[in-house]
Amino acid sequence: MIDVEETYIENRVLVHPNDTNNYDMAHGGNVMKWMDEVGAMSAMRFAGETCVTARMESVNFHRPIPRGDAALIESYVYAAGRTSVKVRLRVFREDPLTGDTELTTESYFVYVAVDEDGEPTEVPELETNTEYGRELIETALEGETESNGHEED
Repeated sequence: MIDVEETYIENRVLVHPNDTNNYDMAHGGNVMKWMDEVGAMSAMRFAGETCVTARMESVNFHRPIPRGDAALIESYVYAAGRTSVKVRLRVFREDPLTGDTELTTESYFVYVAVDEDGEPTEVPELETNTEYGRELIETALEGETESNGHEED
């Protein structure tokens, strides 16, 4: 069994001009790519196998990330099936001078563990023995429920 905390990954990407749209903000497609890469790393750390993206739940863009800021991507596994791995992803804009952060994007991705032949393979059970791990799982499950039932204004 793997503890949820072992799957927690943070990564930062400095938003360069080539990463931006016409408004000098991080292009949404780039943000999703960064999320997918970091999410896959959490899933693979958990599964001990290569993991491929099976689904992206609604990706909610709350605010943009300006050029020159860092995109701080936070990822962790919060649930697992027989071969599937659910990962919570949140992105923050981070001011590189002050370290101030602000939530910009969030989603839930599902990955499938595959063997060397590209066939789905079983994953271990997810566990946690800490209050922090339980909080991570609870927060993800609450957000997943809200995200799936969320209606746009």
